[in-house]
This record gives sequence, C-alpha cells and structure tokens, in this order.
Amino acid sequence: MLRLRPTPNGPPLFRSYSLSGPLSDEQYRVSVKVEPNGAGGTYLSSAIRAGDVLDVSEPRGSFVLQSGDAPVVLLSAGIGATPVLAMLHVLAAAASPREVWWLHGARNRKSHSFAAESRRLLGTLARGRGHIRYSRPDAEDREGQDYDAAGHLELKVLDELRVPREGDFYLSGPSSFLSELTAGLTAWGVPSDRIHSEIFSGGPSLMPGVVAAPVRPPHPPAGTPGTGPLVSFARSGIAVRWRPSVDQSLLELAEACDVPVRWSCRSGVCHNCESGLISGSVAYEPDPLDSPAEGNVLICCSRPQGDIVIDI
Repeated sequence: MLRLRPTPNGPPLFRSYSLSGPLSDEQYRVSVKVEPNGAGGTYLSSAIRAGDVLDVSEPRGSFVLQSGDAPVVLLSAGIGATPVLAMLHVLAAAASPREVWWLHGARNRKSHSFAAESRRLLGTLARGRGHIRYSRPDAEDREGQDYDAAGHLELKVLDELRVPREGDFYLSGPSSFLSELTAGLTAWGVPSDRIHSEIFSGGPSLMPGVVAAPVRPPHPPAGTPGTGPLVSFARSGIAVRWRPSVDQSLLELAEACDVPVRWSCRSGVCHNCESGLISGSVAYEPDPLDSPAEGNVLICCSRPQGDIVIDI
C-alpha cells in the first residue's frame, strides 16, 4: 500500500499494489498499470523519480503461496498476473520440484504483461508448464509463439490441458474471471481450501442496510454454529456466534450471513468497510493503515473481543 501526495496540501491518495518480484529483505517491487485517468498511476509515472521517498506500508493480505508438494496452478488474467508472478519468482528461486502451471489470459500481445519474464522463470523449473490465451489477438500476434490459442481462459481449457485437479489453485484477475473459475473449479471437485484468489476490486459497492439488498435475507451461516462471542448486525436484525476456526474477520462472517456490506481492499487500508460500532470492542489483524473514526470499526480486518453490536 502506498500513500501518495500529488499536491502538498491536498488529500492523500491510497493505492494498493501487489508485490510482483522475488523475495527480498532490501526492496519491494510493485508493478503499476497507468490508466488514462488514473490519478495514482499517472502521478507515480510522471512525478516520482529515483531517490524520492514514499509512504509505504508493510505487505499484508493472505494471498500467499502455500507450502507442500501438490502441483501449483497459477491462473491469471490481465493485470492479475502481478501477484502470481511473485509466486513464480519464489518457485523459480527455490528450484521447486513441484509441478507448476502458468496459465494466463490477455487481450493481445500489447496487453500481455510480463510475457518474457514469466517465460524465463517457467523455463528454469524442471516441471514448469505454461499456456497463454489471447481473447482478441492482433493480426501481427503469432499463434504458437506469442500465445498458444485464441479465446478466454476458462475451465474447459484446464480440462483440455489435463491440469491436475489435486493441485493448489491461485486465481488473480477481474471479478468475473474469479467468480466463473472458482465456480468451475468447485464443480470440478477441487476442495475450497485449495482455491486461493485475489480480486482487484470489490465489485459493486453496497450501502450497508440502506440501498441494496442481498439476494437472500440475512441468515445464520451454514454449517456448525459458532461458539465465540455474540456478533449482532443491528440493521440486518440478526445475531450469530463468532466462528473462531472459520472466520478470519467480521467481514467474512457478515458475508457468510448474507449481511449487506461494502469493501474493497480487505486489509484495513481503503476504509470502504468502515461501519458503526454500537457496543463492544475488536482486535485488528493486521492493524489498519489508519485508524477508523472514533466509534467505528473496520470489519475487513477485525475480530470481536467479546459480544459486539455493529451498525449494519
């Protein structure tokens, strides 16, 4: 996470970027896509120079490579290649004997990020395999050299390639890409604990308890009831017990109950999930970059410390 100040007296910009390089105790590498009207990317590319000092938070989040011997399947689309590229760096640096699949979808060669870098890293792995799909290849794009086939990266491609179903799957890209592949992998028989994902936006925002309503009314989460503190969602009219072994945050519990929430970063940075804390207290993990207003709580990175009531 970067805190940028394009104008000295203006409000700061907060931008979250995934690490894209190898492990290092000396530096972080992030890769920034510059959009035509993107304030953060434009500022970084046009105003920042070597030697400038930026406000940077420590890396946070749970989208990390898991240990083990199972095949690793890295699935990405567009700029979603960034975090899985960091995983590929780790695997290559360790000369991993694991079966590693690099599957990426792009529009064409011009929008194909990290093509040479990913190809080089994959080539260092004894059991590395790659497959690239272009959804709209240009006339000069060469099938069999720049990309392997035209079309989108979807479940039938994995089936045709005989990607091992017993692998650990890491998905990164647009929300539609993630939802479709996650549903497909689940139907394919891949256990949920082997499907890991990172989304690049929170999707359509929901105004808690005011504007939008979930498809289902709020309800207790599926499965065994929790045994922890009582968490009451005041506006939604539901109270459930915290599930210490299941939920990583109050946001995850709210989602399991179909309580309408809004979020974006899920790591205590953007404050989109900030909600009123009517009573009780919480513990943060990780600590938010900036504390919420007094009487509020960031539900994306907090857990209850006793019975609580939240204004959603």
